[in-house]
Amino acid sequence: MSLLCLPPQDQPVNSSCPGLMCVFQGYLSTGLVQRSLFNLQIYGVLGLFWTINWVLALGQCVLAGAFASFYWAFQKPRDIPTFPLSSAFMRTLRYHTGSLAFGALILTLVQIARVILEYIDNKLRGTQNPVARCIMCCFKCCLWCLEKFIKFLNRNAYIMIAIYGKNFCVSAKNAFMLLMRNIVRVVVLDKVTDLLLFFGKLLVVGGVGVLSFFFFTGRIQGLGKDIESPQLNYYWLPIMTSILGAYVITSGFFSVFGMCVDTLFLCFLEDLERNDGSVDRPYYMSKALLKILGKKNDVPPGDKRKK
Repeated sequence: MSLLCLPPQDQPVNSSCPGLMCVFQGYLSTGLVQRSLFNLQIYGVLGLFWTINWVLALGQCVLAGAFASFYWAFQKPRDIPTFPLSSAFMRTLRYHTGSLAFGALILTLVQIARVILEYIDNKLRGTQNPVARCIMCCFKCCLWCLEKFIKFLNRNAYIMIAIYGKNFCVSAKNAFMLLMRNIVRVVVLDKVTDLLLFFGKLLVVGGVGVLSFFFFTGRIQGLGKDIESPQLNYYWLPIMTSILGAYVITSGFFSVFGMCVDTLFLCFLEDLERNDGSVDRPYYMSKALLKILGKKNDVPPGDKRKK
């Protein structure tokens, strides 16, 4: 870095101490921090991704614990905890923090690999080598599929952690084997759930978009002077902002419903495999679901359970 050389009379003088002058010496270009700058950037990105994934895992495990406490309550609503969400939050922080951090770390390593691959692809973009670009595209596709699979596996592993309290590896294995034994039900429920959630998001976002269009264009009369919108020269900007905000909020709310469906589905599969409706092993599912499946309990849910 070049230094600005000033004549002695033009050098800045400290007014509080007349005998002192401020002289800029310059930055080092070969210091320890400069040599480790790239490693520090990688460390910062790793910490950012790991923290975000851990917070998301914490939310998923807490919701799974709250929903599972509802399903596995034999006498509903008497056996349901008074504050299921708070209880699940405290239980997760106390017992499952390490498991969540391990699952988040696995996902973070894959995401870091994708970031590095994108960086390499950006550097090789000007080479115009079709073979290298084809190989790079295959690597990117494989890492994308791997990230989706790990997210799916982690999500179900967190549900099993919330139910049984076992470590991440055991929970991921049990969840994967349980889903593979019921692969047809998993595919059907996943597609139906995705379709219903998509229609729900579309309905909410579309409704907000139509309402904001009529509001900002002044086509809704009789609202009063306090809430009437002024005449806007360009009304598409607030409309698009309202639609974007509605989509973000709707995605957050519907993600809770998606977690509820996944948790209750895993609990349902566990209930079918562990119990047979006898006095010693009654089903925990509701009466309506028992009727749909054509099953029954010798001790119906809600009655006193026999040992």
